Amino acid sequence: MDNTRTDWGFTLVEMMIVMAIVVILAALAWPSYSHQAARVKRVEGQVALIDAMQQQERFHAQHNRYVEFSADAGDDEAQAFHWWSGHAPAGSAYELDAHACADAPLAECVEIRARPGTVRVDAHFRDPDCGVLTLDSRGRQGAEPAAGTSVRCWP
Repeated sequence: MDNTRTDWGFTLVEMMIVMAIVVILAALAWPSYSHQAARVKRVEGQVALIDAMQQQERFHAQHNRYVEFSADAGDDEAQAFHWWSGHAPAGSAYELDAHACADAPLAECVEIRARPGTVRVDAHFRDPDCGVLTLDSRGRQGAEPAAGTSVRCWP
């Protein structure tokens, strides 16, 4: 009579080793994932800026002037512009606003800013690499990154 017993299971030590490997792999993958997610949201902001600028140019062609707009705008012309970057304000990464360029009146030049993670949009989103994205009616693209970053913010 053979009293050998075969158990087909995992020991606690084996499970702990597997969990440690999973944690290490997740720790290695997380920075890459979060960097890529920030790049995707940055593209969302860039697309929103380009769309808003196209809308500004159509308005300028009809009325010979640009429109200042923001989330707080009260007039009908300004309310025609989306002040958020995504499909709805709560899920958007950037809050948009438009104002006259620093070197010209509003009739001649408008600058649109996309500010990441404000209280009106996804407040958890941050983009320290590029910060505030800008686009003006003269075609100038810009960013206000945190000091010391060398990321190319526009394609």
